[in-house]
Amino acid sequence: MTSKIKKLKDLERKLTVSVPVEEYEKKYSGKLAKIKSTAKLDGFRKGNVPNDVLKQRYGDSIHYEVLNELIQESYPKELQEQGIKPASSPAISIESEDSAKPISYSAVFEIFPEVKPKISRWKSFEKSEISMDDADVDLAINDILERYCEWKSVEREAQDKDQVVIDFEGKIDGEGFEGNESKDFKLILGSKSMIPGFEENLVGKKSGDSFSFNTNFPEDYFKQDLAGKNTEFFITLHEVQEMNKAKIDKELFEKLAMEDVSDESSFRAEISKRMEGEIKQQEKSLTKESMYETLLQSNDFKVPNATVAEQAELMRKDSLMRMGQTPENAPEDLFPIDEFKENAEKRVRLDLLFSALLEKYELEVGEDDLNTFIDEEAEKYKDAEQFRSWIQSQPQQLDQYRMVILENMLIEKLDSALKSKTKVIKFSELANK
Repeated sequence: MTSKIKKLKDLERKLTVSVPVEEYEKKYSGKLAKIKSTAKLDGFRKGNVPNDVLKQRYGDSIHYEVLNELIQESYPKELQEQGIKPASSPAISIESEDSAKPISYSAVFEIFPEVKPKISRWKSFEKSEISMDDADVDLAINDILERYCEWKSVEREAQDKDQVVIDFEGKIDGEGFEGNESKDFKLILGSKSMIPGFEENLVGKKSGDSFSFNTNFPEDYFKQDLAGKNTEFFITLHEVQEMNKAKIDKELFEKLAMEDVSDESSFRAEISKRMEGEIKQQEKSLTKESMYETLLQSNDFKVPNATVAEQAELMRKDSLMRMGQTPENAPEDLFPIDEFKENAEKRVRLDLLFSALLEKYELEVGEDDLNTFIDEEAEKYKDAEQFRSWIQSQPQQLDQYRMVILENMLIEKLDSALKSKTKVIKFSELANK
């Protein structure tokens, strides 16, 4: 068996394989003999049907079955022989299927690029530092009190931060559309949960009012058939409800799982502590994002189109699932696949770069590293020992832990290898993004 590889455009490759006549004949004869032992044809005893008759009857099906098996068996062997790791399924073409000559076929596929990471000292990443003050704690506490509020009916015009109970129906050019109506729908005014112009038109209305207004769907709306369309909404307002903020008391502490909090002072201290924990995570996440972005700017390479397409499909599936949809049932204009291509390509490039950097720095996770990480995770639970026992029976979770540890190791290496500058961000600025 022989093969040769040819470079096509970018990461595309063409593998041409030639299979000797002897291998074809061996498989063909074996399949013919198997059929002969069981074949029952009029005028012949079982097992005594002449080969030429069998070939006339079953020859074509045997031929294509042999071709398929030869391709299935030879393709991975020849890839290994050529030292190639494909990034996509092959497009197979039969070049020659004359059984009197060597069988020849070609396979076109993409390969993964050879990535040699460049660590530029001319570019710097941003180390994020988030500043927090008493005003930020005040805002966080106020947000909690609003989220755990009670709503009480009032007889007045609706205003910002009120909750209204409405029936609504939307029409475009006099016609309804998917998701265009709802009954007894609860909406907090100013929450920006509806399209621009919708909530604003409810301010100043009171219970019992029926009215209509026109507004436009955003140009970048996730459903393309509605994007930019002028829509008339018909509203019946049933009730205006006023917010009554939660009280800082034992009942609220229990809802927030604050077992050691007993008064307003300890409540504030606990909120501040939780915010500081969130800040550390945000600083780490923003710094890592900036570091990876800097690496991508310094390392430009082609990525397999097939892998990008697969990643884009996964991203679309994830977006649909968050809306309670599935790719099989969702309309094509709901999160079009092209909208994910740019981020999908970035994700693939980053994954390939990540793997190359792990190899460059020869990073591996040892048992001690894993056990230390598990101990840190276990401390987050009431029964740490029970968690340790449980996690050992979860191979997928352990693999995820190993990846987190590897990433932490890599971040530490890159922190030393790359230039950085500090970026100070106010907590309030971050919260408003």
